[in-house]
Amino acid sequence: MRLELQVGLGAGELRSLQGWLRADPVVRRSVVVGVRGGVPGPGDMGTVLDVLELVTGNGWNAASFVLAVAAWRQSRPQRPRVEIRRGETVIVLAEGSEEEIARAVRALEAIGGGEGGDR
Repeated sequence: MRLELQVGLGAGELRSLQGWLRADPVVRRSVVVGVRGGVPGPGDMGTVLDVLELVTGNGWNAASFVLAVAAWRQSRPQRPRVEIRRGETVIVLAEGSEEEIARAVRALEAIGGGEGGDR
């Protein structure tokens, strides 16, 4: 399954989340994290980081993934909004509440993101 993550507050936060997910042993075993660059704006050099692309594999666990993203948000001084997209489905983590995390897990499992890889 392919997912896209967008993070409020810019490319620095996107890089931080990328590093966090790559460092998490549970997520690292079942998710490949890459970056898709955008077109540079006026005055920018090189590409602009727009989106983290994730490809899930065997052993994918939506709850572990959402908890890793929520933990990263808690570590940030401004707790940026995170959007997780698959096709037309958009899951938003903005509050960090237990209810929001549970909704995100259910939504990912509903679109094929539960354990067991691509569906």
